Parts: sequence; C-alpha cells; structure tokens
Amino acid sequence: MQYHQASIIGQKRSREAQHKLFAYSGFAYLTKTVKKKGNEFEPVGDEEFVAIDIINDEAIIVICDADGYAKAQTKALKISEAEVIINKMIADGFKKYDGDVELVR
Repeated sequence: MQYHQASIIGQKRSREAQHKLFAYSGFAYLTKTVKKKGNEFEPVGDEEFVAIDIINDEAIIVICDADGYAKAQTKALKISEAEVIINKMIADGFKKYDGDVELVR
C-alpha cells in the first residue's frame, strides 16, 4: 500500500482512538497513523488495546493496535491517576497490551 493510502486509513483509526481516550482522560494526543512492515506501509491496526507507560514518577496511557503501535496517548499524568483511568478502561472492555509500545516521544 502506498504511504498516502495507509496514512488516510490510519489517521481515521487513530482519531477514533484519540476521541475514546479523551473521554477517559480529558486530553489525548493523536500519535502514530502508519507502520512499516518490510518494504510496505500499512495503516495502524483497527484493534484497540490499552497500555500504561511509566516514566520516572509520571505515566501515560496509550491506545495501541495489536502490534503495539500507539494510536493515541494521554499527556503525562500522576501514576495514581493513570492507574484509575486504565482500570476503568479495562473494566469497560478494553484489553490490556503487555508488550512493548511504539510511542511518540
């Protein structure tokens, strides 16, 4: 797939994830829209897993696809606040992603 085609599809998927994450956290960034597999570009997947990334004394929550590509992420939060949010998301049906997440830093 050409980059432009993958980007259009991926942007739609990432925007949907951003709106969902915004509903839980009050703020969410759109992150990755495209991933590269071999020599081909693909849109981020339509799966929605949730992950938490702790950096020093702060955490961010991410909605990612099955390959760990972050589609949306929160701003840095207190760890306790992030844990409350992610637990609510899991209780609402999101599946937790336990692998390495491809973040935008």
